[in-house]
Amino acid sequence: MFSSSKVCNPILREQERKNMVDLQIASRGIRDKKILSAMLSIPRECFVPNSHILQAYEDKPLPIGCNQTISQPFMVAWMSLLLEVRKGDRIFEIGTGSGYQSAVLIF
Repeated sequence: MFSSSKVCNPILREQERKNMVDLQIASRGIRDKKILSAMLSIPRECFVPNSHILQAYEDKPLPIGCNQTISQPFMVAWMSLLLEVRKGDRIFEIGTGSGYQSAVLIF
């Protein structure tokens, strides 16, 4: 995770997370309760550099350094849905960015 605890405070951004899930994900057809719950619970702002923390819940990819981006929230939800990860499955994700996708998958 990138952000310092001083800036990364999940309580402060709780409503933004809820809006992200309701307006960007559920309203576009993602109904999987595990994915919605994960994205509602995991503070996305903790996975982006402080320089982009105010944009953490916008529906767009954000730069995270080294020519990498954190995928837009809907794309994370869509990829999670397509992967159909179930209890007992193992996740092995290497060099793909911030770790947010992995956090959603293992929630």
